[in-house]
Amino acid sequence: MKILAIDSTANTSTVAVLENDKLLSLYSANIKNTHSETLLPMVKSVLDTLKLTNEDIDAYAVSNGPGSFTGVRIGVATVKGLAFNRGKPCVEVSTVEALAANLDGFAGIACPIMNARRGQVYTGAFLNGRRIIDDCCMMLCDLIPMLEKYGEPIYFVGDGYSLIEGMDNEKFRHTPEHLRYQNAYSVGKIAYRMLENGVYTNDTDLRVEYLRKPQAEREREERLKGKENDE
Repeated sequence: MKILAIDSTANTSTVAVLENDKLLSLYSANIKNTHSETLLPMVKSVLDTLKLTNEDIDAYAVSNGPGSFTGVRIGVATVKGLAFNRGKPCVEVSTVEALAANLDGFAGIACPIMNARRGQVYTGAFLNGRRIIDDCCMMLCDLIPMLEKYGEPIYFVGDGYSLIEGMDNEKFRHTPEHLRYQNAYSVGKIAYRMLENGVYTNDTDLRVEYLRKPQAEREREERLKGKENDE
């Protein structure tokens, strides 16, 4: 089974093709170009390298959030377009779970953190591969005590890594830089396991998972609430 996997939930654009759970080709770029400009050329490059076309792909996988609202939408929309009217399975993969999978084989806690601003992070956590915190958006200052209570080494990944650099905590461990970013191979590995268990959807029903409302909507609600308080 050939799986095309995509992740564009942060600055990194990443595309991979797998044969089952074996990596065939991976293209990642940690740049600020818009994903709408980079993803499709990256898909074409990966397929061309393998002398494949979209018709050779048996299933599609995409990291559907949480993350950048725009990035999440572009990734899901790209997969919807590639899979459109082909009757091929599409797999929704949690960004948090995919980031944690970068640390497969590391002993201790794998904790993805993505900067959600205002002191908050999109996060979740796994202890030796077992989930201990569900995907959520929370204050970083509340997250750290939750992790410390396990008494295990803690490895952070994600674009929020800079938020914990310099913190003096004996449980924090260094994560190699190349493992901190989104990686479509991790998305594809998880998708393969889900496909094996019959967990997938189709191009029409593929959805996004933001975990919280977009900033514009939150600001609008805050303004309306402020007006109500003034009345």
